[in-house]
Amino acid sequence: MPAVNPASLDIATLAWLTGSAANDYLLERLHRLGHQGVRTSHGYVIQHLIDGGPTVTELAAHLGVTQQAASKYVRELESLGYVQRAADADDARVRRLSLTERGHELVTDSRQARTELESALVEQAGASAVTQAGTVLSHLLDLVHGTDGVTRRATRPPQA
Repeated sequence: MPAVNPASLDIATLAWLTGSAANDYLLERLHRLGHQGVRTSHGYVIQHLIDGGPTVTELAAHLGVTQQAASKYVRELESLGYVQRAADADDARVRRLSLTERGHELVTDSRQARTELESALVEQAGASAVTQAGTVLSHLLDLVHGTDGVTRRATRPPQA
């Protein structure tokens, strides 16, 4: 089979392949930093725990998944030491989710890894090209009706 020039691919395919490869790269980086066991889908959960303490039911609604699926994600993250449950301050029957110290470290390490990857891209391609690529990808996201889900942080976790 002949080699494929990535620049010759249609933009949707190239965006998907690039995003997938970048995600794999960043996930491997997190694993090397001591965050073994973390999966892509966990990031979708963690983003909803950074600023607030939802219940599992509220988390499921944010993620657009069943309560059972959200519970599974939470159990996985609890077993890895990233998430904890605690009684609500006003109603002890309600259990709220929050990040542990290790969970906050994961967020910090993830942000740092993404910042370093983008800096390397700017060094290789130039700031203007990176800005333009972001603009083009934002237009593509809008064309495929994905902008609303991103802005509301309501994108569904990948099926795994």
